[in-house]
Amino acid sequence: MRIYNTLNARKEELVPIQEGKIGMYVCGPTVYNLIHIGNARPMIVFDTFRRYLEYKGYDVTYVSNFTDVDDKIIKRSVEEGISAQEVAEKYIEECRKDMASLNIRPATVAPQATREIPGMLEMIGTLIEKGYAYEKNGTVYYRTRKFRDYGKLSNKNLDDMQSGHRDIKVTGEDEKEDPADFVLWKPKKEGEPSWPSPWSDGRPGWHIECSVMAKRYLGDTIDIHAGGEDLIFPHHENEIAQSEAANGVPFSHYWMHNAFLNIDGSKMSKSAGNFFTVRDIIAKYDPQVLRFFMLSAHYRSPLNFSDTLMDAAKSGLERIKNAAANLDYILANPGQRPQEYLPDEDSQFAVPYIEKFETAMDDDCNTADAIAAVFELVRTINSLVKDTSSVAFVKTAREKLGLLCDVLGIILEEPKDELETEIEELIAERQAARKAKNFQRADEIRSQLDGMGIVLEDTREGVKWHRK
Repeated sequence: MRIYNTLNARKEELVPIQEGKIGMYVCGPTVYNLIHIGNARPMIVFDTFRRYLEYKGYDVTYVSNFTDVDDKIIKRSVEEGISAQEVAEKYIEECRKDMASLNIRPATVAPQATREIPGMLEMIGTLIEKGYAYEKNGTVYYRTRKFRDYGKLSNKNLDDMQSGHRDIKVTGEDEKEDPADFVLWKPKKEGEPSWPSPWSDGRPGWHIECSVMAKRYLGDTIDIHAGGEDLIFPHHENEIAQSEAANGVPFSHYWMHNAFLNIDGSKMSKSAGNFFTVRDIIAKYDPQVLRFFMLSAHYRSPLNFSDTLMDAAKSGLERIKNAAANLDYILANPGQRPQEYLPDEDSQFAVPYIEKFETAMDDDCNTADAIAAVFELVRTINSLVKDTSSVAFVKTAREKLGLLCDVLGIILEEPKDELETEIEELIAERQAARKAKNFQRADEIRSQLDGMGIVLEDTREGVKWHRK
């Protein structure tokens, strides 16, 4: 398996630190609002990559954090009249709901920054002892120029850089030794959440949080660090500087970054009126359509969001799900089909498509080509499965299709709600009535279903239904 390593700007063979195991850290959201569809792209992409690693047999420890202390959270707490902690907990819960709707697996560990303060104090203390950090009037700064490799991820020249744009301006910032130095700890302001430290009652800078959480849950050196390309500088660059200065070893062997999501060809922003939360989109489309859309392009390519492209994703997903539904129906209603393979049936027919799928995913998680392989498998299944096909052949087709779709996080069999259960019970009763030649009752049930907005179709494979 080869992945594109931002650190070296080339594809490299994935060689884990410990054979058979992968430690992966993915920067999570700052929880002050509902997550937007830009947040959703790395969540979906790297969840899919994790699924594929597990499909390949790796034991994956997947860590993705919540930044639950930040200026935006404090601002929202003032607006809503609740504490910053209540804001964070509220939107962590809402984020988890959205992630579940998109079939994103929970992280092995989902640390919250405010619960990791002791580790941050320890690392900051280490950086001060080693001469990489200094304190001025309660603020602790990182001495950027002391770290010789600064800029190796973003390929930026230190002389052209400014302090990280996410650093919070604090009193005394003009006392920095160098404009490029960034904040590790900042003193509190009136009404802000704070924690005691040797330097001041205050709170951590943004960058130190991820360095500490990655270290605690994955070790001093990790296999893969991932996130959006907007995090390369300053966030990930600063993480490297902090972690490698404090720990004395390389921080992450591989860096993966997804490209931006645009809206109708433009950058998403509230001021432009094209800002969409996940909730906005799934009010119009099934969450699975949004997930499928996000995987329709390579993760390192910019992705353009539009209704036209979402409608195309919806149609493509329906082709796959319809194929699975047809196989499920046959398996639930086998009729007189033979159980075992027939002489002319090839039990290995899916192998070429699985190989194409794996080749795509092995090539830097190319989900676009992987989806193309799934479509090829669907076309073949639709052409090979006939009225006379054996149960064994149909079962193999369904298992192989399900195997690949599970890697992509596509749910082929939706859980039935109470109404769907009632509909199927009425259809079964109608079938029983027809078999017993009680046509009056069968017609009554059809009329009842029609009144519920359900259309019945008597096909050669049995009765199917859909909503009007």
